[in-house]
Amino acid sequence: MQRSTTTPDDFLASLPEDVRPEMTTLDAAISEAMAGEERVLWEGKFWGGTEQHIIGYGAYSYVGKSGRSGEWFIVGLAKQKDHISVYVNASEDGATLAEAFGKRLGKVKGGRGQVGFKRLADIDLAALIEMVTRARELTGGGAT
Repeated sequence: MQRSTTTPDDFLASLPEDVRPEMTTLDAAISEAMAGEERVLWEGKFWGGTEQHIIGYGAYSYVGKSGRSGEWFIVGLAKQKDHISVYVNASEDGATLAEAFGKRLGKVKGGRGQVGFKRLADIDLAALIEMVTRARELTGGGAT
């Protein structure tokens, strides 16, 4: 995936009306929790080879197990085919934040670094924002 020239606001405006209000609400809440950090749309092939559009908040540099380095977002927001995903690239005490917060978030399906849900009403938004805030703290505020 790579940074897009499309702005996150233009991406949100392009979403279908049935999901745009929820995505806009989530974007505003995450943006507030990540205030002062960059907000960029990432596009391209993602895990599993699917084409994705992810709003990334904050940034950090990494070096993978292969020795390859890169830059990635701290928190990401994406609309999938039948759900919304929030990616959280931070861990604490041996667990990813998505794993640690999973049960507190409400009706979500989670992975190691991602939580997915059908509707905004299915989640505890305050717990989600607490997780986002903690990710920001753990990653040093996104300094690269």
